[in-house]
Amino acid sequence: MIFRSKNRFCPPSAAKTTILLCVVFFFALFAGDVAAQRRFSKNYPAGQNVRLQLINHTGTVTVIGWNRAEINITADLEAPAALIVPQNLSGTIVINLLRDNQGKEVGSVNFTIRVPYTSMVDIETRIGNLSVSNIRSGLVRARISTEGDITLTNIEASAVSAENTIGDILFDGVIQDGGSYRFSSMSGNINIRIPFNSSFRVVATAPSTRNISFGSCANQNMNYLGDGRRIVGKCGEGSATMSATNQRGTIKFISR
Repeated sequence: MIFRSKNRFCPPSAAKTTILLCVVFFFALFAGDVAAQRRFSKNYPAGQNVRLQLINHTGTVTVIGWNRAEINITADLEAPAALIVPQNLSGTIVINLLRDNQGKEVGSVNFTIRVPYTSMVDIETRIGNLSVSNIRSGLVRARISTEGDITLTNIEASAVSAENTIGDILFDGVIQDGGSYRFSSMSGNINIRIPFNSSFRVVATAPSTRNISFGSCANQNMNYLGDGRRIVGKCGEGSATMSATNQRGTIKFISR
């Protein structure tokens, strides 16, 4: 009997070995797809004062604060899969993909990390979007060395830093008395959404566009320098410090 396969991978053949080869070829394709999309998952116990330090190469990073005394790290790894070796160093969870994969070609790694909402968060990547939400601690730092958006929402931290080269920056949070806040981009939109009664001293610089909008603070103690390229002043009593710099984009303060 002659076996005639309609499978596009297997030409018609009378040999039984052809069937076996087709099966092997199919499973090789399936195994290749699985290898191209690996997944990493790990949990760590965490105290009240924990710090997350993450250095990624490329890929999205999402950090979410939750009401649990543990850190949950999941990651989807594209081929060639990177090596992920988290370290717990005296309460600091360190993930450094640049160090652990030095000299290797690796694919994108997309992280989703859940931490206690009181955790300090320090994340950095080369390409990809960074998102941090629901954090109330002493520090939130997000840096993208080339391209990607930074989104910080529901943040109540005394020190906040967001820096990218190409991409938007959104901060939606609370300005704390005595806090320090720094936002910097080369190109994109910087939007700072804060309570209308926030109190801070500010230096805002947009040398190319002069597009700086202070919303409800526009008429309060503001000095316009360099024909509007830089604005120095304060909102309210000026109890916190803020710096916003956007070389070729806009800076906008939005009251809520």
